[in-house]
Amino acid sequence: MDKDSRLASWEHRSEVPLGVASLLSLGSYAVRVLGHGQPDAVRDSALALTYATWAMFIVDYGVRWRLSGQGPGFVRRHWLDTVVMVLPLLRPVQIVKVNEAVQRRRGRSRLTLHARVILYATLSVGLLGFAAALAVYQQEHDAPHATIRTFGDSVWWTCSTLGTVGYGDVVPVTPVGRLIAVGLMGVGLALLGAVTGSFSAWLLQVFSREGDDRPRGS
Repeated sequence: MDKDSRLASWEHRSEVPLGVASLLSLGSYAVRVLGHGQPDAVRDSALALTYATWAMFIVDYGVRWRLSGQGPGFVRRHWLDTVVMVLPLLRPVQIVKVNEAVQRRRGRSRLTLHARVILYATLSVGLLGFAAALAVYQQEHDAPHATIRTFGDSVWWTCSTLGTVGYGDVVPVTPVGRLIAVGLMGVGLALLGAVTGSFSAWLLQVFSREGDDRPRGS
């Protein structure tokens, strides 16, 4: 079996386990951030689970790097995977990849390309938004002069930021919180732009078909 076949086989087998690990990582992170009243054993277990899932991503990245035979070029060609491995906040994106893998195994997806773009962009926005809300709340809720005091405040701020509205009633004041805000603005613009563009392209196709079906001379 050549390197490409071994790499494809590994990716095929690891997609679902990594998707489950993404969900577990997000859930354990939520327990650590929101479970203030939980026993120390619960929080420690959640932290251990977070590190365990992170280790899975590191192992997967290393195996794919080795099987690819690309050397340092693997990092450049798979820059998104590198970022996801380094920044756990982006790990929920793996869940979206699992859904795509399941659709491929079942055969051709029943959804059109435009519908799939909208679906995956919406899933990505929801998952990344939840992760960002957790991260911002963790950084902000006990910071001096903070306006984001509750998780509800953080969710509200995340929604307004992803929607590129930015009311300004609650804002991050810590350096890490502001860094997350910058990343979230970029994600919001990119993903919402993908949804808008795909929806517009779908409308153009619909109107074009209606024009083609219209009787000549009408």
